[in-house]
Amino acid sequence: MNLIDQLRAARVYDLAHPLEPSTPVSPNHPPYRHALLRRHGDSVREDGSSGANDLITLGGHTGTHIDALCHVALDGRLHGDVDAVEAARGGRFSVLGVETIAPILCRGVLLDVPRALGVDALDAAHAVGAEDLARACRVQSVDVGPGDAVLIRTGWPSRHFTNADAFIGAASGVPGPDVTAARWLAEGGVRITGADTIAYEWLAPGAGHSRLPVHVILLVQHGIHIIEVLNLEELAADRVYEFALVAVPLPLVGATGSPMRPLALVS
Repeated sequence: MNLIDQLRAARVYDLAHPLEPSTPVSPNHPPYRHALLRRHGDSVREDGSSGANDLITLGGHTGTHIDALCHVALDGRLHGDVDAVEAARGGRFSVLGVETIAPILCRGVLLDVPRALGVDALDAAHAVGAEDLARACRVQSVDVGPGDAVLIRTGWPSRHFTNADAFIGAASGVPGPDVTAARWLAEGGVRITGADTIAYEWLAPGAGHSRLPVHVILLVQHGIHIIEVLNLEELAADRVYEFALVAVPLPLVGATGSPMRPLALVS
């Protein structure tokens, strides 16, 4: 079977959430706004046809999105010991912007942590540690290898996505990977990792986004990109744990992140 036939036979899982004004957005980032500037009927051509167009404003970290390596600095330094202040002169990053992320086509692995622990979804106070990820690998009979994309399901959106305040979880906290999980993934040589929550972090109750240590480990120290606000429910329901991941950010020159629409392909 050639490549085209394989693609035609593949099942495609859409891992992105639709973008609309109600889409939850981190309080650190601009919200999504959409307006029709020109409507059908505002202007009609001689042949009776008309056109419509939009104005859309959003932050680079809106909805399902990927973090560029310039997104986070530690002690004023970006990944590769780049001076963060100098790199941002002129109003956008001269290095490590989201346009430098190569198109992603690699083996993807879903680690369904709630299933591995025998629950439907993780509680807000649950920090996903290295042992949780290792346990999910054992339960699902999968491994994680160099160059993989590892996507972590917490089940949090299945309970809270339609309530932005609850999904962001400023008061309750949000389940997510902790520093032991980040180091476990980095030591495994993964290419990219993502999760279904607003931030790829365990957020303690009442702490909000005041500290993001996992971002520092992955983005700054190891150069591993992060995808956030993934839709992993259909993959988990079908118990699809290995797939081809296809994902491409918008080539926004010098930007710290980009919305994207990751696809999981299963033969």
